[in-house]
Amino acid sequence: MADRRLRVLFVMDHVASWGGAERFAAGLAAHMPREEIEPWLCCTRSGDDHAVSALLDAGVRYVSLGRRAKWDVHRLLPLFDMVRRERFDVIHSHMFGSNVWSSLAGRACRVPVIIAHEHNWSYTGDRLRMWLDGHLISRFATCFVAVSEANRQRMIKLEGVPAETIKVIPTAYVPHLGPVDGNIRDELGLSAEVPVIGVAAVMRKEKALEVMLDAHARLLGRLPAARLVIAGDGPCRPALEHQIDRLGIAANVHLLGRRNDVDQILQGVDVGALCSDWEGSPLFVLECKAARVPVVATAVGGVSELVENGRTGLLVPPRDPAALAEAIERVLTNRELSARLAAEAASDLEQFEIASVARRFADLYRQLVADTVAPA
Repeated sequence: MADRRLRVLFVMDHVASWGGAERFAAGLAAHMPREEIEPWLCCTRSGDDHAVSALLDAGVRYVSLGRRAKWDVHRLLPLFDMVRRERFDVIHSHMFGSNVWSSLAGRACRVPVIIAHEHNWSYTGDRLRMWLDGHLISRFATCFVAVSEANRQRMIKLEGVPAETIKVIPTAYVPHLGPVDGNIRDELGLSAEVPVIGVAAVMRKEKALEVMLDAHARLLGRLPAARLVIAGDGPCRPALEHQIDRLGIAANVHLLGRRNDVDQILQGVDVGALCSDWEGSPLFVLECKAARVPVVATAVGGVSELVENGRTGLLVPPRDPAALAEAIERVLTNRELSARLAAEAASDLEQFEIASVARRFADLYRQLVADTVAPA
């Protein structure tokens, strides 16, 4: 097995230039060591042109199934046909839906190694998902990957996934491929003296962006010139726009929509903020580290495994806009603290670089494949 490349099929619902899990899955496929791995990526639903072009430019074989709805299962039949025909050594799926279908396809087609990758464990109360994780996916998959120890513990205690089948490998920093020219301050007409807080998140419920808006309203009472820029879009946007109007902070909040240049945007902000109710291993924290921007984040899920409170960032309780505003103010008004947090965070980044994490996965693939052919 060591004298040939392994054929690895990555499976993901969406391939996109936004969303941490989506960007990581595409980045992982694109950064596989080509002398050892032949990467394919199957998108069961859709892929945006920018992300797909990046995959093709990287030499990844890309297939789209065009699934449009949750129960549009007939479009998954080509997945089974492809897996059977191409004789992959490894299927590596990302997120719950793809984990279910890839586990079934991999087992039916006798793929030697099936890896189910869960990016953000948030199934408390969703008994069907928990049952499928613990009784279907964990039964059919060779290995579960959790992005944090916090996620691993939940999978063991709440779902009954065997501890020995779970590997913890954190998300990697995947640079954005957007334009590298321009400046968010110039774009918005802001001088260098204006304090700017930056957020990049898909506008989903778990991101708790309404807490960020409440915190910003409080902050304006002490720093009236402060601006909040939010890169991202999603189903919660109308409610957030209504909240901005209700709080009377529209002049100090900029909703940028979906952006492919978050790395560049962060070059123009003074502090990054993450206010989620739960997280696995958030890519935004790593983006802040790379941009040497100090981060203030809620101490949830795997965030505490990426941010050491007081050394590489500041952590606050979830759903506490007063604490969030106070921590952001500390960073904005204390240049020494800001510089120290940013420098310490950047010093931790190397272990999270995408090439380093891709190397870890390539080693995992080879080890698991070797284990399947080892004599009993």
